[in-house]
Formats: sequence, structure tokens, C-alpha cells
Amino acid sequence: MKALGWWLMLVGSLRLATVWFGFFDIWALRTAVFSRTQMTDVHGRTFGVWTLLTCTLCFLCAFNLHNKPIYTATFLSFIYAFGHFLTEYLIYQTMAASNLTTVGIFAGTSIIWMLLQWNAHQPQDSGKLE
Repeated sequence: MKALGWWLMLVGSLRLATVWFGFFDIWALRTAVFSRTQMTDVHGRTFGVWTLLTCTLCFLCAFNLHNKPIYTATFLSFIYAFGHFLTEYLIYQTMAASNLTTVGIFAGTSIIWMLLQWNAHQPQDSGKLE
């Protein structure tokens, strides 16, 4: 597995903790992410499902770096997530800067790395003519 694949596995695994918080420990999710607002259990579970989807994308992409649609969907999931958190911080002020920094490190690294590797994981040509 390529280094980017290992990184995506790490990010996906860390996201699983957030899924757990969303479903079973809303207090931890409030503390770790949305520290400046009140979250209901429904919000936590919705966040958990959304995060589970992005976690699934990370795992799928890690094992299928050559699959352009999966790669693109995973890349866009990082863009969307970072945009969401940036909006929550700048406009709605539901996050502290330290929480945004943590998200920014993982999302930013992933976005840049995936951009730099955009065409680097093409399937190998076996030399067969079809």
C-alpha cells in the first residue's frame, strides 16, 4: 500500500472515534468539536452518520487509489468537511480556534497530499491489447 493509502487509513480510523462520540458520547463531541454551542443527541447522531460515510470513503480510497471516481469523492469529502468546519468557526462561531486547527491539520494535509498525487495512482498497463 502506498503512503497516501496508509494516511487515509489513519484518518479514517481517527474518524471512527468521532463516530463513536456522535452516537454514544455527545458530551465528548461537544468538547472536541463544537465547544461553543449546544448539541442535541439527534445532532450528534447525524454528525456520526456523516462522519461514518467520510470514514468509509477514506477506507475505500486507501485500497483503490487508482479508482478516479472514489479518489475524487474522497478528495471532495475533505473539501466539504473543511468548508463546513470553517463556516462553523467563522460564521456561526460554534467552534473554538483550537478545534478548527485540529480539523485543519488532517483535512489540509489530506487535501494537499491528494492534489499532489492526483494522477500518480493510475492502474498499471499490462501491455495487453483488447
